[in-house]
Amino acid sequence: MADSSPTPEHEALATMSQPVGKRLKSAFSNLPAWVLWGIVILWTVPTFGLFVSSFREVGAINTSGWWTALSPTNWSDFTFENYTELFEERAGVETIPGATLNSLAIVIPATIIPIAIAAIAAYGFAWIDFRGRNWLFVATVSMLALPNQMTFIPLLQLFNNGAHLTFGSQTFVLFPDLGLANTPAAVWLTHIAFGLPLAIFLLHNYMSQLPKDIFEAARIDGANHFTIFWRLALPLSRPALAAFAVFQFLWAWNDFLVASIFLRDNEPLTVTLVNMVGQFGDDFQLLFPAAFVIMVLPLVVFFALQKHFVRGLLAGSVKG
Repeated sequence: MADSSPTPEHEALATMSQPVGKRLKSAFSNLPAWVLWGIVILWTVPTFGLFVSSFREVGAINTSGWWTALSPTNWSDFTFENYTELFEERAGVETIPGATLNSLAIVIPATIIPIAIAAIAAYGFAWIDFRGRNWLFVATVSMLALPNQMTFIPLLQLFNNGAHLTFGSQTFVLFPDLGLANTPAAVWLTHIAFGLPLAIFLLHNYMSQLPKDIFEAARIDGANHFTIFWRLALPLSRPALAAFAVFQFLWAWNDFLVASIFLRDNEPLTVTLVNMVGQFGDDFQLLFPAAFVIMVLPLVVFFALQKHFVRGLLAGSVKG
C-alpha cells in the first residue's frame, strides 16, 4: 500500500499556494520572541535617539552622540530650550499653532474629498455595467504613471490666470480665474488630483471582491444603485476607506514640495519648520523637537484607525 503521507515537496507547494498574508503571518509566528523584540528595538532606537537629542543643548549635540546623554554625569545637558525656542514668535515666520491650523485646512479636505469621490467611482467601475467601463478604468489608473512634477507649471498657470484657448483672434475661456493663487485651496485641490487615481484603484479592487450575492439580493428587493452603495458597499468597504485615509492624510500632512510651490503665505507646518531652521541650517537643533511636534497628529490618526487600517491592508490576502 502506497504511503499517503505528504512529502516535503507537497508541503512546500501547499505553503506557496496559501495567500500572501497567511504565509507572512505563519512565518512571523514561527520566529522566536527574542528575534521579534530585537526587531522592535532596532526599529525604535533611531526615534529614541531623536527624542533624547530634542532635549539636549546645542553644544552637547555638536560634540557627542545622543547615547552619552544617558550617563548620569551628562544629565545636566538636558534642557527645554529647544521646545521653547520652537514655539517662539519670529519675524516673517508663521507660529506653530498658526501653521498647524494651516496644515489642517489643507489636510482635512485633501483627505475627505478624494475618498468620497473615489468611493462613488470605484462602485461604478466595480458594479455598474456601462459601455467603455474597462477603458475608462484603465485610463484613470494610468494617471498613476504621470509624474506629479510635470503638472506644477500648468497648475500654477491655472490657479493664477485660469485656462484659455486661443484660435486666431478669438479666445475661449476653458476655466475661469477663481482666485485660487496662494490659497490653501490650491494645495488641497492638487492633493485631491494626485490622490484620486490611487484611491479609485484601491477601492475598486476592494469593492469588486465583495460578495456578489448580497448585491443581487438587494436588487431583488428593489434597491437602486444609490441605496446599495450607501447601505452595503460603503459599510463593507470601511477597512479599505480607512487604509486610504491614513495614507492620504500622511501624504498631505508631510508634504513640503506642493505647499512650498503653491503657497507664499499661510504656510503649513512642514514649510514653517524649514523656515525656522534657516536657509543654512543655523538653528538645526530645532529639527529634533519639530520632528515630534509634527508627528503627534499622524500618530493619533493612525492609532484611531489602526484596526481598520490593518484589515484594509490584509483584505483579500487571507481566506478563512
